[in-house]
Amino acid sequence: MTVAVLTDSAAALPPEVAAELGVVVVPMWVTIGGRPYREDELTLEEVVRRLDEGITTSGPTPGELRAAIEAALGPEGALVLTVARRLSAVFESARLAAQPFGDRVRVVDTGTAAGAEGLVVAAAARVAREGEPLERVDAAARRAAARVRLVATLANLDRVARGGHVPELAAWVGRQLGIKPLIELRAGRVRPLRPARSDRAAIERMVAACMEGRTPGARLHVAAMHALAPEPAARLLAAVRERIRPATELLGAFGPVMVAHTGPDLFGLAWWWEDAQPADQGDIHATSGTP
Repeated sequence: MTVAVLTDSAAALPPEVAAELGVVVVPMWVTIGGRPYREDELTLEEVVRRLDEGITTSGPTPGELRAAIEAALGPEGALVLTVARRLSAVFESARLAAQPFGDRVRVVDTGTAAGAEGLVVAAAARVAREGEPLERVDAAARRAAARVRLVATLANLDRVARGGHVPELAAWVGRQLGIKPLIELRAGRVRPLRPARSDRAAIERMVAACMEGRTPGARLHVAAMHALAPEPAARLLAAVRERIRPATELLGAFGPVMVAHTGPDLFGLAWWWEDAQPADQGDIHATSGTP
């Protein structure tokens, strides 16, 4: 590729997809009990066991990002895609890291996270793999970021509310009624949706929301994601496949950083619809287990 594509590990991009697309993933950090760990040094199971020990998360430092950019920089430059700036300081760190490279490096806030961020990264990397210049790679990322949605269901909203992303009242109501909360992440903001009564109802709601945006000839890019809930995530992706064959389909696990903010037993769907194109850009199909 003439343009390098980099992202942070909040994108939860399956390793085999990152390798196939040539994407450089810079790890986030998790601090547990006062000790920092690089995200790829922890398993989800370990993080869940230690959720009550006092967990904080942080992005890669400007120095770490600068080193990654320098190592990956292509002849036509590099594009750095970050988790939503409203959720993390990675975007600002990446802007600082990119300054020494001038206009050869661009930084884009995807406005999202997890599988939705991964889909934006995949969209940019596909264009970069075709040898397109930085301007077109950047445009592909921004187009996907403007359209991508993420909806997920959690065991409860307690940890999300603790982070200030949804009202405490919403978490309390969910606990009292014994229902499955649904949340949407869009444009960097988390908002609660009408809850579901069961996993099956949640799956039906997510698939219906996804299909609302379908237009004739459009290509669907979709990612089913989970936090120690692989079976419902697989059912969710299968339910999408019953309606349409996606151009991109990813199935994978959240990373430790995301689970620190959501807790376990989450599953969800991210997607965006691409307008019909005369040329086929190739499909991506991958699954990934729990790290």
